[in-house]
Amino acid sequence: METIHKIGRRKTAIARVFLSEGDGTMTINKKPMAEYFVASTLQYKINQPFALTETLGQYNLKASVVGGGPNGQVEAVRLAISRALCEINEEYRAMLKPEGLLTRDPRMVERKKFGQKKARKKFQFSKR
Repeated sequence: METIHKIGRRKTAIARVFLSEGDGTMTINKKPMAEYFVASTLQYKINQPFALTETLGQYNLKASVVGGGPNGQVEAVRLAISRALCEINEEYRAMLKPEGLLTRDPRMVERKKFGQKKARKKFQFSKR
């Protein structure tokens, strides 16, 4: 099996994931996963697609992530991993889709408009 390259996005985070057969080594931005994502909840989200498809420890993961915060980055990587697993075996799609791991979350920060304080908040109005 050759290396599979997939992209995942969430908010302003963009993740490029390279998945290949191996011993389960996970590297994110040239650091071990446990060092890059310290919180156990974030590590759980990375392992979720592998756990659902029962492929934990079968693939090596190399990811590069830019933009966003830790949670957005994790969810971008998770989407890319799910897409890569579906390319490896189409049967994994039935396991990942009900969990919502193949859905791209389109929610982004709304832009600030001119003449207003924030995106929706207005300046204080004085009648007199």
